Amino acid sequence: MKAEPIKNVVIVGGGTAGWMTAAALATVSQRTGLRIELIESDAIGTVGVGEATIPPIAQFNTLLGLDEAAFLSATEGTFKLGIEFRDWVRLGHSYMHPFGSYGRDMEALRFYQLWLRAQSIEPTPPLGTFCLSEVAARRNRFALPSRDPGDVLSSLAYAYHFDAGLYARFLRRHAEERGVVRTEARITGVSQDGETGFVESVVLDDGREIIGDLFIDCSGFRGLLIEEAMQAGYESWAHWLPCDRAVAAPCARTEPLLPYTQATARDAGWQWRIPLQHRTGNGYVYSSAHLGREDAEGALLSSLPGEPTGELRHLRFETGRRRRMWEGNVVAIGLSAGFLEPLESTSIHLIQTAIHKLIALFPDQRFAPIERDEFNRLMALQFEQVRDFLILHYIQTERRDTAFWRDVTAAEPPESLKRRIELFSSKGRIFRHQDELFDEDNWLAVLWGQGVRPSGYDPMTDGLPPQDLFRMLAGMHRSIERTADAMPQHAAFVSRYCPGTLDREGTP
Repeated sequence: MKAEPIKNVVIVGGGTAGWMTAAALATVSQRTGLRIELIESDAIGTVGVGEATIPPIAQFNTLLGLDEAAFLSATEGTFKLGIEFRDWVRLGHSYMHPFGSYGRDMEALRFYQLWLRAQSIEPTPPLGTFCLSEVAARRNRFALPSRDPGDVLSSLAYAYHFDAGLYARFLRRHAEERGVVRTEARITGVSQDGETGFVESVVLDDGREIIGDLFIDCSGFRGLLIEEAMQAGYESWAHWLPCDRAVAAPCARTEPLLPYTQATARDAGWQWRIPLQHRTGNGYVYSSAHLGREDAEGALLSSLPGEPTGELRHLRFETGRRRRMWEGNVVAIGLSAGFLEPLESTSIHLIQTAIHKLIALFPDQRFAPIERDEFNRLMALQFEQVRDFLILHYIQTERRDTAFWRDVTAAEPPESLKRRIELFSSKGRIFRHQDELFDEDNWLAVLWGQGVRPSGYDPMTDGLPPQDLFRMLAGMHRSIERTADAMPQHAAFVSRYCPGTLDREGTP
């Protein structure tokens, strides 16, 4: 017997998470009769301060059918080829985690194993010079990738920087055009079924009651439904990732317009810099156990690359995740599901992957436990894999110059991360795990960048004669150099392809 379908979805909270969810559900549920209502209050601020993303966001844009140029224009967006990490290994040191691939594999042999073998014979050009995304980023150049797999330009991968507030506004228009109902209100109460604990309705500050079948909690750190009502529980990872505060401040646009995010290690955390068309986003993520609020403000303001253009914003958080992100008929998406500092620009992706998994496991009114449990399993795995990737930056460092760095490097890493480091340290082995966001090239960039050096390489590469190996590497290197030199400057490409729609005072 067929169960009744879900007819009413209620999304609690707007911002990036709420409107991404609303836009995606409205797009995939057209002609199904699904009613989607989003409740938000302009009186409650959102966390978004400027977003840096990673390449999988293209999948989300494709799902929605968004025009890339229009989306970037509306959000004052720029392109992103990677993340530059400064002062993470030691003061004065920097490396880049580029998007896209390194070199070209040769049959069953991975490029980086071939490069490791070459390194063992004689000095070779640095690893990053074999990645077009990094070479182009260092020269402030950008072009769209080629669709021809034989073209070096096809190895380029990119993401975006954009204004989070403008992004939410853009998605709101998209969602409302597809039938999503927005209700301006604050929620003052939650009604639950006395037997099952399922949420039946939410009560608004004007007395109205909004009923639903499925409730999606996008209320932010508070977790209005998932925690306050459903008591899903929270698993803290503060012993590995102790930063629990952030202060953010926009400043004037700086030149040149960089096609990458910058993450600079500081005395008690790290500082982000996100280049947009109309401004630059900045913030200091820090540990309150090692730095006071006023000192954090001073450190941020003294290092801004341009004149401040807005007020300081302070955020409080605890790194970790809900023990259950789907409980009963409530699914948590965004900050209500958990928080991982944006060191690798994963905030939007964790929203995106939760949306995709909810769509793939969308319930009927029976709310089959197996669907809920699979969602929780997959999301927990995703959070834990990103967690390990972030911890890697903190533990593989020479820094011991402040109490923060001495404390964070003293923590014993998770067993899952220890195995990865040990495997790479042996012969440079990297394996992508189940449903994992980061691939071999991502792990390679950060492991190598943070100073982890293998003691050997894949012995299978010994079958390639050295002269052939070096000829192949030289050809790749020349091709990447030529391709990067032919690309336009990032600022010129942006001004031609997706000029912002705000005037330079920042008003629509």
